[in-house]
Amino acid sequence: MAERLWAPWRLEYIESGGGDGCIFCEKPGMTDDQALIVHRGERAFVVLNLYPYTNGHLMVAPYRHVARPGELEADERAEMWSLMDAGITALEGAMAPQGFNCGMNLGRVAGAGVEGHIHLHVVPRWNGDTNFMPVLADVRVMPEHLSRTLEKVRAAWPARQDGVRLQPDPG
Repeated sequence: MAERLWAPWRLEYIESGGGDGCIFCEKPGMTDDQALIVHRGERAFVVLNLYPYTNGHLMVAPYRHVARPGELEADERAEMWSLMDAGITALEGAMAPQGFNCGMNLGRVAGAGVEGHIHLHVVPRWNGDTNFMPVLADVRVMPEHLSRTLEKVRAAWPARQDGVRLQPDPG
């Protein structure tokens, strides 16, 4: 017997056919709410994964379309690392995870869903979380809707060192 899980955010993607463009090039042209952008930096941005492994799964991507770490300029690489750190801080404040998986999937065989535009995953983890489900049953369990997760992570996003808290666009 097949299991059915409620995942309302998938229908729009399924009906659109997935698109032919690069999601990391398209998202910066959308409003933050449409694109699920948590934070926009100078050279990179942070977005919630539309198909997350766990609630709060963030991705950090440069605005520039490059495929490999060696193609990043030093300032892009530094900002991506800084945004990963800020994302961890925000997730700790918003969701209190007990750990994180952070990394990149380079190439289709390594699990990259978007091969041509480098991005860094920040996946919050909890003891006993359901991350085994994708491995055992090709099922993902999301206890919270993406819009609520977006609100929580944005609210917990850390201020810059000068105390200025960058706000997302009103989109």
